[in-house]
Amino acid sequence: RRLDLLDPSPLDIEIVDIAHGLARVARWNGQTSGAHIFSVAQHTLLVEAVMRQQIPRVDISHRLAALLHDAPEYVIGDMISPFKAVLAGEYKAVEKRLLSAIHIRFG
Repeated sequence: RRLDLLDPSPLDIEIVDIAHGLARVARWNGQTSGAHIFSVAQHTLLVEAVMRQQIPRVDISHRLAALLHDAPEYVIGDMISPFKAVLAGEYKAVEKRLLSAIHIRFG
């Protein structure tokens, strides 16, 4: 598939690609302890589970938003915050455009 990072189309985003990508992206660029990475997919599942525990009657749209809050990282990775700061907002701009397209795609 093709995805224009500067002008992403919601029609070019598939949930299977997001799930696959996030399962293979190491949270904090792999800078965690232990024998295995902590993937962004694991992180998003944990965020959603904590939210459900804290707000038992949370509606499905908020649960989906929790699961997708780091979805742009399926193509742009999970950069550490100091590196994002070096990029002077360019990373955040790309991330914001992708997240907007993802929100449109999945409501």
